[in-house]
Amino acid sequence: MRIDILTLFPQMVDGALDESIIGRARRAGLIDIRCHHIRDYSPDRRRRTDDYPYGGGQGMIMQCEPLARCLEDVTQGETVHTILLSPAGSVFDQQKAKELLSRERFILICGHYEGVDQRFIEECVDEELSIGDFVLTGGELAAMAVTDAVCRMVPGVLAEQAGFEDESHFSGLLEYPQYTRPEVWRERPVPAVLLSGHHENIALWRRLQSLRRTRERRPDLFEKIVLTEKERSLLQQMDEGLAAFGPEDSFLSSV
Repeated sequence: MRIDILTLFPQMVDGALDESIIGRARRAGLIDIRCHHIRDYSPDRRRRTDDYPYGGGQGMIMQCEPLARCLEDVTQGETVHTILLSPAGSVFDQQKAKELLSRERFILICGHYEGVDQRFIEECVDEELSIGDFVLTGGELAAMAVTDAVCRMVPGVLAEQAGFEDESHFSGLLEYPQYTRPEVWRERPVPAVLLSGHHENIALWRRLQSLRRTRERRPDLFEKIVLTEKERSLLQQMDEGLAAFGPEDSFLSSV
């Protein structure tokens, strides 16, 4: 997979994406991430890429020509799916990450200042994406978030596929609670079922915990989940205090 990132701060993006798991995957050749400096394509001798907005108003607007020149040099006439990171875009989620994973290559453009000249967007951009309902100083952090979310699903980047399939949002649910040593920390024990060695009960406990957490924290996601009758029954038992998770985990062996 190849991802091209057009940015005013290539060192910022490259530095972050050259660390940890993504950095190792880049060095191993599993993913190809290339950062391109928009200022290098400015026709202005001072490498200017922005100007005042027509109609007045605060801030500066990114100009069409430096962006277009950079994009054209990167694509070399090839049609490549092009995304502008913008607070006006649709909200990026795990489903969109899976969709981008299916592409061999795509381009991320980091917006800045008060925005990008609309003519460039209409001429060159296929879609706009936002990582949430808040405003950042630029699209770099958003581009890094999108890149990380997609690249970690590329085969071989993580040690095991289950490393991302069990995580929050991948299956439409929030992830179940996780525990590690010591077995008891400040009088708080690890749930007994996780120490039982009973893999079916552990899997069921984790599924129910994911369902309960999603229902409590993200009811919008929970509404989309199709529950089995057993799951519905067990969740009701939990709500009624009839099914506890702790020393009483033995109830799982009977379901």
